[in-house]
Amino acid sequence: MTAEAPARAALPLTGRTVVIDPGHNGGNTSHHEITQRQVWVGTHWKDCDADGASARSGYSEAQHNWDVAMIVRRLLRQQGARVVLTRRSNTGVGPCITERTALGNRVRADAAVSIHADGHMNDDFHGYHVILPGDVGQSQRMLARSRELGIAIRNALRQHGPTAESNYIGERGLIVRSDLGGLNLSQVPKVFTEIGNMHSTHDAPQMESDAGRLAEATAISVGITRFLTQRRA
Repeated sequence: MTAEAPARAALPLTGRTVVIDPGHNGGNTSHHEITQRQVWVGTHWKDCDADGASARSGYSEAQHNWDVAMIVRRLLRQQGARVVLTRRSNTGVGPCITERTALGNRVRADAAVSIHADGHMNDDFHGYHVILPGDVGQSQRMLARSRELGIAIRNALRQHGPTAESNYIGERGLIVRSDLGGLNLSQVPKVFTEIGNMHSTHDAPQMESDAGRLAEATAISVGITRFLTQRRA
C-alpha cells in the first residue's frame, strides 16, 4: 500500500460517485435541429435540450453552469469523491436531458446535481431556489433521498451562497416540479439548483464574478458532502 492510500481512504467522500450536470451547452444556440428534437421525459414530450438564459452583459447560463461545475468538481475531488460530468466542454451541443439523466442512473450515482440559473425578465425577481422531484412513479426512496439532498444544499446556500433565497418562486428556497425530465427519469437522488435570476441586478454580478461562482460552488459541494456523510448544518 502506498503512502497516499491511507490518506485518501480517510477522505469523507472516498468511494462515493457524484454526477454534476452543468445545464445546457455553449453550442446549443446554433444547433436547434438537435436541441429541438422531442424526447420523452416521463410525463410528456419535450425538447432534447434548451439554449438557457443569459445576463444582460451576454454572459450565458451555459457558461455559468460550466464554470461553477468545474469548481464543484475540484472541491468534491478534494473530499475523495469520484465526480462524473454530463458534458466535457462548453463548446458542444446537448446532450439531451434524457442522456444526462441516464448517465447518473448508469453509474449509480450517490448524488446528482444539475446546475442552472434562471432567466426571468422581471428584474425585481431575485434569489436562489432548489428544485426537488415530484412523484411521477419514481421509488419513494429516491424521492425521500432527493429531498434530503435538496435540503442539505439549500441549507448550505443559506450559509455560503452568493444570493438570498428566492423572492418569487418556491417556499423557503425549495420547490417541487414534475415537468423536468432530469428529475422524472432519475433513479438516483437528484436535484436542480437555480442560483438566481440572470436579469437581476442583485444576482447577475454574483454569477459573473469569480468570488460569486466560488461561493455558489462551495455551497453546492458542502451540501453534497453533508448529504453523503449525514452531517447537519
